[in-house]
Amino acid sequence: MSTHAEADKLRDRVILITGAARGIGASVAQACAAQGATVVLLDKLVPGLESVYDDIIESGAPAPAIYPLDLKGASVPDYQQLADTIQSQFGRLDALIHCAAALGQLAPVEHQDSKTWLETLHINLTAAYLLTRACLPLLKNQSGSKLIFTTDAHKHNAYWGAYGISKAAIEALAAQIADESEAQGKLSVHTIDPGPVQTELFARAFPATDPAKLPTPDQLAPRYIALLCETDHRQAS
Repeated sequence: MSTHAEADKLRDRVILITGAARGIGASVAQACAAQGATVVLLDKLVPGLESVYDDIIESGAPAPAIYPLDLKGASVPDYQQLADTIQSQFGRLDALIHCAAALGQLAPVEHQDSKTWLETLHINLTAAYLLTRACLPLLKNQSGSKLIFTTDAHKHNAYWGAYGISKAAIEALAAQIADESEAQGKLSVHTIDPGPVQTELFARAFPATDPAKLPTPDQLAPRYIALLCETDHRQAS
C-alpha cells in the first residue's frame, strides 16, 4: 500500500489538462488528483467532464475545476479568459498538459477534405499554441513548472493527413518553447508519444486491432506523473 507521502507528490499544484473528459486526458487528470494536485478539466464534452469530476471527488482527492471549451471554435480572447480565470481562482498554474486531439481524415493528400484538414490542424496545433501562449506567463511564474504535449510517431507516414502534420508541428513547437525557456530555467517542456493505447481515437485509426491487447489510458498515466515529479528538465524530451 502506498504511503501518504507517496500519494501526495503533487500537493498544492494546479494542473490544466485538455481532453480531460475521456481517454488519456481523463486518466491523467485522475492520476494527478490522486497525487494531491488540483486539476482544471478542459474539454467540450460536459457530461464526460462531470463524470471525471465526480470520480475525483469520490476518491477524496482535491476538488477539481471544470472548464468547458470547444477548441475548434474558441478564439484568442477565450484562451486569455481561461488564463485570467485560473489566475483569479488559484493564483498559479504549475503545469499544462495537452491531451486533446482530433484524428481528422485518414486519406491520401489529394483526397483530403479541405475543411476537415483545416479543422484538424486547428484543434491539434493552433489551439494548442493559443492555449500555451495564454498560459506561459502563469507557468513561468512558478519554479519547476511543466508543459507537456502528447504527440504521435505516425506523423510522417502515408495517409495520416492533417493529424500527422499537426503532430510533427507540435514537436517543433515544443522544441521552440524549450529553447526559448532554457535560459530562464523555470519551465520544462516535454513531449510524450503514448503509442498504441485503448482510446476512441486509436480505435478509429486501427479498427481491426483488438483493444484487449493494448494498454489502457490508466496504465499510461504514470508516464505523465513521472515527468511532473521530475525537478530539472529544461528541454523537449
